[in-house]
Amino acid sequence: MNLTLNALGWLIMLIGISISIALHEVGHLVTAKRFGVKVTQYMVGFGPTLWSRVRGETEYGLKAVPLGGYIRMIGMFPPAKGDPENMVRASTTGRIGALVEDARQSSALEVAPEDSDRVFYKLPVRQKIVVMLGGPTMNFIIATLLFTVALVGIGTPVASNLVGAVAQCVPTEASIKANTPTAECTGASAPSVLAGLQAGDRIVEFGGVATPSWTELRDQIRATPVGPVSMVVERDSTTVNLSADLVSAPRGQFNDKDELTGFAPGSYFGMIPQEELQRQPVSAVPVQMWSITKAATAAIATLPIKMWELSQTVFGSQPRDPNGLVGVVGVGRISGEVVAAEGIEVQLKVLQIVGLLAGLNLFLFLFNLIPLLPLDGGHVVGALWEGIKRRWARMTNRPDPGPVDVAKALPLAYGISIVLVVMGALLVWADLFEPITLGL
Repeated sequence: MNLTLNALGWLIMLIGISISIALHEVGHLVTAKRFGVKVTQYMVGFGPTLWSRVRGETEYGLKAVPLGGYIRMIGMFPPAKGDPENMVRASTTGRIGALVEDARQSSALEVAPEDSDRVFYKLPVRQKIVVMLGGPTMNFIIATLLFTVALVGIGTPVASNLVGAVAQCVPTEASIKANTPTAECTGASAPSVLAGLQAGDRIVEFGGVATPSWTELRDQIRATPVGPVSMVVERDSTTVNLSADLVSAPRGQFNDKDELTGFAPGSYFGMIPQEELQRQPVSAVPVQMWSITKAATAAIATLPIKMWELSQTVFGSQPRDPNGLVGVVGVGRISGEVVAAEGIEVQLKVLQIVGLLAGLNLFLFLFNLIPLLPLDGGHVVGALWEGIKRRWARMTNRPDPGPVDVAKALPLAYGISIVLVVMGALLVWADLFEPITLGL
């Protein structure tokens, strides 16, 4: 493997992930500023600050670990009821209460008297929701654009009328059951070999019928009876006329699970089509995104099970599930393999990298909608609950209950954060020592 190209693949993915994170935070930043909330920090990454500049009232910067980001809005937590001066009474509360009051006091200290009306907790419910959904929405937009580039601009690999390989002999039921490559089997020579067909030929006509695609060529082969047939191929920019004698051979029958269920005789020619990139219509983008959304949602719903299986790989002897979870390190490794792979066209490599980033952004969009703090979905649920309480108060002629005290959910948020950190550590370990690879 070319180590330079492998490192380039890692770098490309790292930059792509960093840009995705940066734009996620831009979604929060722009909407918060649009509604008048004071934003004191915009940071990409965690850990020590590598670079920062203050522009206006906001500090913009990059941190050492590019695996996340955040913006700091003043007044995330409202003052405790009956405590307008935000005085801390940790001595009269338990440990959890002290934790909440410490966070509430830190939030209050960020609010200068002149900024008292620029705090997040005073925003109307709909504006709070817009601010918190601004980040995931950016990931959704990025995913949509990248899927459009991948499907419409580059295309998807589909079987074509270009010959990828020529079968050497006629298959038998035994060779099909054993999944024996036709190039290694013994027996009667395939009609394609006897006809002089070569890898790289493009079959443009078969049995007097034009075959511009693999689907039409396949259907024409199956519809042609056993016996002699003529064909026209393009070879090295020239047109060549060939003829072959189709033979009868068993054709495997498979069910929806791709399991062999039996055999049926049919006309046999003996070629393996080569895949080519074919651009898709714009309508294919939502179809593809919906398909991935369903798979990603199922993965998120079964996350505890998948993490348990992953822990069995890390701490036990269970092999890594090739269809299981992959972390940032794993995505970087896959990207490196793709870029360094030999015998793959550059355009196909670009398609795979763009597809990886598109799928990652779609997953980030869905993951951040989980209704638990500290994720964006948790803040959205808090805002919705506030809206429900205020509407109920108006309907029952009760006093306005005020903003929902999200600070009370901080113990849960800290617990979820610890779980996410542990999950991330397990994924990094597994990606380093039990990696999922493409085998390129």
